[in-house]
Amino acid sequence: MNKENNYIKIFDTTLRDGEQSPGASMNIEEKLKIAEALEDLKVDIIEAGFPAASKGDYEAVSEISKKIKNSSICALSRASKNDIQTAADALKNATAPRIHTFISTSELHMKHKLQLNSDEVYQKVIDSVSFARNLCDDVEWSCEDGTRTDLDFMCKTVEAAIKNGASTINIPDTVGYSIPDEFTNIINHLMNNVTNIDKVTISTHCHNDLGLAVANSLAGVRAGARQIECTINGLGERAGNAAMEEVVMAIRTRNDMMPFQTNIQTEKLTKTSKLVSAVTGFPVQFNKAIVGKNAFAHEAGIHQDGMLKNNKTYEIMTPESVGVSESNLVMGKHSGRHAFKQKIIELGYSINDNVIEEAFENFKNLADKKKNIYDEDIIAIIDDQVIRVNDSILLQDLQVIAGTKGPQKAEISLLIDDEQKTVTSTGDGPVDAIFNGLSQLVPHKGKLLLYQVHAVTEGTDAQAEVSVRLAEDGKTVVGLGAHTDTLVASAKAYINALNKLIIKRKKTAPDDENLSVQI
Repeated sequence: MNKENNYIKIFDTTLRDGEQSPGASMNIEEKLKIAEALEDLKVDIIEAGFPAASKGDYEAVSEISKKIKNSSICALSRASKNDIQTAADALKNATAPRIHTFISTSELHMKHKLQLNSDEVYQKVIDSVSFARNLCDDVEWSCEDGTRTDLDFMCKTVEAAIKNGASTINIPDTVGYSIPDEFTNIINHLMNNVTNIDKVTISTHCHNDLGLAVANSLAGVRAGARQIECTINGLGERAGNAAMEEVVMAIRTRNDMMPFQTNIQTEKLTKTSKLVSAVTGFPVQFNKAIVGKNAFAHEAGIHQDGMLKNNKTYEIMTPESVGVSESNLVMGKHSGRHAFKQKIIELGYSINDNVIEEAFENFKNLADKKKNIYDEDIIAIIDDQVIRVNDSILLQDLQVIAGTKGPQKAEISLLIDDEQKTVTSTGDGPVDAIFNGLSQLVPHKGKLLLYQVHAVTEGTDAQAEVSVRLAEDGKTVVGLGAHTDTLVASAKAYINALNKLIIKRKKTAPDDENLSVQI
């Protein structure tokens, strides 16, 4: 293979498919931060959103198109002229725009979802791709539910898409149904049976319902696909999408078996992972491959002994290759602003001075409470600041009375749209008392689906990181909070969820259609 044939384009859909994770909705400012991080990561194509879905999505795609210049910006659309035109309008300021249009091709979807026959779907492929191509030079077409589509019909639709101007053909495993050998066979069948298939880029878009998204993506690449659609941290519908960090590092680490290359700056993967986690409120599981807290941790004595002798005994990649520093304990209560700012830069963050100033104050407060300050502590402080930049509800003060004699009591002061409000509440335990008080100050119908606590570092003085999931009228949000006091962290997480719920309430979409998208 030559160099060009070895190159794998990375198509990131964190801002589109990733945002479809329940509770992962982002505002425009948050999307811009992630888009800038993806550009810095050197992602080839950023799928910025689905402009026809809502005013917010349209504005996000439009703003990202203005700001991002080194990555192609892609907008999703259904096989309708209105959707495609809306996508083109949102992309008008993009340096390298791409319209991504799709339609279901499986018998199951055509019959029950679209209520169209195969001839009607075929005609829609022709009409939608040709219309998109008249508006944009770069058109991608997807056969939704591709892995459950009849192969002969898939070949027919793919051929039509190519003939009418598509330059990328995406094969989605929409419901994560396929297994690697099967996915290989699908790509091979296309390669051997579609006219001019060599003139386009074949793409994979795999979901993780069976835990095979990464394996299927790599199987597709080995069969001839040259674009992988993926998300940071594997975020996405249901069980998520193929995780970018995993496919990229798999290619880099096992280049002997997969002689391909990407343009991804892998040293920035961990930083980007943490940003996405902070913005969405979705914590990264400790044992997550590549970017999890334990990805480079070794506890077993035999493993530790091997690592001391040669780190290659139990590490197939270096921590530095994905942006993990080997240093932990560097900062303390005597550290100044300059050193703190430098540490933030070393950890891969780029934030404004106002955020740094507030984070520094929180760092000094933490240093007075904790003997040892770890990188993870500083990361938790920064992440806590990032997710609260646009909050309209802020915690001012919290006092809790707890113990064996109930009911437990909480006195809470909030700043709500610059107005201070205070309440005293009781509950079955201190957390329940806090949440009851917050519900009184910020009335809502949200149901608590998840309350989760874990320690950021070791020790009894460790910061607690709390996740809270709320559901209201079909809207689900996840809040995140960190503090050395678990009760304060709990309050901050619940407040973060309430702020996200307010944003979600404001999101609008057309009333006449269901715009839930799965490809």
